[in-house]
Amino acid sequence: MSEIHYPAGIRPPKNNGDTLLKKQTKKPKSIASQKKIAPGNRGMAFEAAINESNAYYQEKGLCLVTKRPTPIKVVRVDYTKGPKITDAFYETQSTTDYNGVYEGHYIDFEAKETQSATSFPLANIPLQQIEHLEGVLAQGGIAFFLIRFAKKGEVFLLPASFLCSFYREKPRASIPYATFLEKGYPVKEGYHPRVDYLPVLIEAFAL
Repeated sequence: MSEIHYPAGIRPPKNNGDTLLKKQTKKPKSIASQKKIAPGNRGMAFEAAINESNAYYQEKGLCLVTKRPTPIKVVRVDYTKGPKITDAFYETQSTTDYNGVYEGHYIDFEAKETQSATSFPLANIPLQQIEHLEGVLAQGGIAFFLIRFAKKGEVFLLPASFLCSFYREKPRASIPYATFLEKGYPVKEGYHPRVDYLPVLIEAFAL
C-alpha cells in the first residue's frame, strides 16, 4: 500500500477509520433518557380532564364543582421593581382537590392517579386529607375519591367512607386493584365530558 503524502502544514487525520466506525455504531439515546417526566407533573392530564368535565357539568347546569387552588409558601419577594415572587414552593394540600354542590348535596372529593397496575398505595394520600374527608362525612356531606390506574386506563369512584376506614385500619400498605372492582364504581372516560363521574356519583350514593 503506497504512502499518502499530505501538503506542508496539513496534518493527516488521526484514527480516521476508528472515528468513522464510532460514529456509525453510536447508539441513539432512548426516548426515556431524552425526556423524563417530573414527578410533580404526573396526574396533571387526569386533573385537566376532571376540570373540563366540571366545566361541562356547570355549562349544562347539572352541578357546580370547582378545584381548590394548591397553597403556595412564599420564600422570597423582590421589591426593587414592585412586589415580585422570586422563590416559592407548593405546600401539602390540607384538604382535597374538589368541592361543590349537586342538587342541594355538598360533595367533596380527591383525584389521584397511580402508575401501578395492581394496587393503589396509601402513601399517595396525606393524613390531612383523610381527616378532612372524615369531617365532611360527619357533617352529612358526600365524599369520595376518583382514582385512575394509568397503565390500565381505568377510573374508579371509591366512597371515602370505605377508603378512610381502610386507611385507619391499614390491613396492608396499598388497596389491591381487585378491591376497586369489588368496592368501587367504574367511571367512563370519553370526549365530552372526558371523565363522566356524575352519573356514577348519583348511582353510588343513590341521589
